[in-house]
Order: sequence, then C-alpha cells, then structure tokens
Amino acid sequence: YTWFIMIGFILNAAVPPFHAWLPDAYGEATVTGAVFMCAFTTKTAIYALARGFAGMEILIPLGVCMALYGVVYAVLENDARRLLAYHIISQVGYMVAGVGIGTQMAINGAVAHAFAHILYKGLLFMGTGSVLYMTGKSKFSELGGLYKKMPLAFVFTLIGGLSISAFPLFSGFVSKSMVISAGFEEHIYWAGFLLTLASAGTFLHTGLKVPYFIWFGKNHCSQETWDKAADPPWNMLLGMAIAAFFCIFIGSYTPYLYHMLPYPEAAAEFHPYTTYHLAETMQILLFTALGFFLLIKKLTPEPTISIDLDWFYRMGGRGFYWLARKPIQWVDSGVNEFYRYLGLIPLMTTARFASWFDWHGIDGAVDGAATGMRNLGGFLRRMQSGQLQYTIFYAVTILALFLAAYVLA
Repeated sequence: YTWFIMIGFILNAAVPPFHAWLPDAYGEATVTGAVFMCAFTTKTAIYALARGFAGMEILIPLGVCMALYGVVYAVLENDARRLLAYHIISQVGYMVAGVGIGTQMAINGAVAHAFAHILYKGLLFMGTGSVLYMTGKSKFSELGGLYKKMPLAFVFTLIGGLSISAFPLFSGFVSKSMVISAGFEEHIYWAGFLLTLASAGTFLHTGLKVPYFIWFGKNHCSQETWDKAADPPWNMLLGMAIAAFFCIFIGSYTPYLYHMLPYPEAAAEFHPYTTYHLAETMQILLFTALGFFLLIKKLTPEPTISIDLDWFYRMGGRGFYWLARKPIQWVDSGVNEFYRYLGLIPLMTTARFASWFDWHGIDGAVDGAATGMRNLGGFLRRMQSGQLQYTIFYAVTILALFLAAYVLA
C-alpha cells in the first residue's frame, strides 16, 4: 500500500509522464487563480512526501528528470503562463529530489525551496497575469517592448525571475543551493550536476526569455494591445511588491528562513554566501546569459504548439474510441443477436404459453366454476316460484325418484 500512496502523491506532484494536468490548469486559470494554485497544488504533495517518504531513493531520479523535463519544455513554450507552468515541474523536481536524498540538509532544502517557490512563482504569475489582465495577451509572439508601458510590473517580474534563477541575494539562491549541496555531500554527484544544469536552464527561460520577449525585444504588439498596455491597478502592484520584498528578504537575511525549517540547527551550518559558491553561481549565470544572446534567433518564440507526453494520452484515447466504436460494437451487436435468437425468442414463446395457460387454464377453471354456480343458482331461483301446487309436484316427483331407485337397487 505504501507504493500506491506514494504514486498518488507523485501524481499530485506532476511527475512526468503524469504531469499534463499542470500546464493545462495553470495556462487556462484566471489571473488570480493561477497565483493561489502556486501555493496549494504541488506543494501539498511535497509536504506529504517529506513527512512520509523521506529518503526513498527512487525520488532522486524522478526529481532530477522533473527538473530537466520542465526546463526543456519551458524553453520551447510560446505562452508565458504555460512556460511558468512547465517550470513549476522543474522547480518541484528539486523538492522531490531533496526529499529523496533524505538528509537533514536535503529536507531543509526541499522545504525552503517550497516556501521560496510559493513567493517567486506567485510573483511571476502576478507579473505575467498583469500583462494578460491589461493587454489580453500572454504569448511572446504577440508582446514585446512593454517596459515603457508597464515599468513597475516589469521591475517586480524581474525580481521574480532573478529569484527563481538562484541569483545571489534572492530567495531561490539559498533554497536551491541547499538541495544541490545536499546531493554533493551524499556523493550523489550525477544528481548534483544535473540539478545545476537545470538551474542554468531556469535562468535561460525565466530569467532571460520572459523579461526579454515581454518587456524588451522586438515589439510584436498590435496597436490595440499597445494602447491598452499600462501598469495594473494599485492593489495588484501591492501584491507584487509584498512578494518581491520577501523574495529579497529571505535571500539576503537567511536566519529568518532557517528558523522556519524542520532542522534549524542543521540549516544554521549551511553558508551559501561563500566565495567559491558565489563565483560558481555567477559563472553559470553569465555563461547562460552569453549563450542566450548568441542563440537569441533560435530561441525566438513562434506561434506553435509543443507536442508533450499528453499526445500519447490523446492517441490512446482515440484508439480506445475506435476500439469501442468498431470491434467492441460489432461484438456487442453479435451478443445481442445471439441473445435475441437463442435466449429472447424461447423466453418469449414460453411466456406466451404461460400467459395462454393462465388465461385459459387457471383463469378459465375459476371463471367456469363461478359461471356454473351462477347458472345453478339461477335455475334454483326459477324453481322457487312460491306456488303450493308446484311445491307438492316437486316433492312427489323427488319421492317417486327415490322409491324407484330403491326398488331398482
């Protein structure tokens, strides 16, 4: 039963190939709905896995696959909100891998990353949601150059992008470093290197692609879109400002974050702001940025749809539909005809005979007896005329019959 329970939470965590619900749900959610979903969907699975399945090694490769898989499809995606949805898969992969490693440092990293993810992913969905709210567009191929029209939304979204990219002084830098460092400490080098590679991919699409193709880059906005573009209302800006503040605060002042983790003593021993770690992180980020601008023409979004693993679900569904419509329907028709000729017709014949016997046999006997008694009663009634001479005649006749019978006997 343990494995079945874990599989249920794996589905909730959107582990490929059981992840197709997540991009569709976030991509089609309302502006505010997507923000709330950041806190309540996949994070519940991480909480359950951390409480009940910490240290299960199968979660390590699953988490690494999630981290890389989400990055690949985020790079290919043209819709900003679907890009962020795919990247949820990648970021949850870090949490799943941390739970699989199972050490105090890894569990701290998984929990810290879940907390940080709620903040910066909510901020990113608020930023891209504000673009959708004000312009009605969310595809990169229909946007561009909006920093002039939406400067505050741009700044807040950029903070979210730097946080998710593990840029120093931002929340993702601390939490993501915990998970990767825990992998190296446990000598799971392949997981540490692949998670680092996924981190570079995160900066590529969320830290660079999203800001560049929405706020900078070539303007693909229609005149109507451009005219409608403006910073969102103050209440939306306030929500983004609060999230942006905490993204910077917990990344800069780590004791506040460490105090809330399951193992605060172990967290206090982790120091992300070492010279080596800062130099390593900046090298990865700078080389990723260099690669982005060298390959920017190849990374330009196009109005296409990326075929995901849900394609197999759809093809399987079509195959099942054909199977139900053709062979199974033919078999069902054959069974119905067999039942009709070998089952239904004899049953109907038997039922007709039983009905005839009931009508003419049982009911006929009862009705016939009743009719006979009624006729006998009518005959006797006619005999009782009330005249004395008839009564004497009947009495003499009956007496004569009895005497004759006696003599003959």
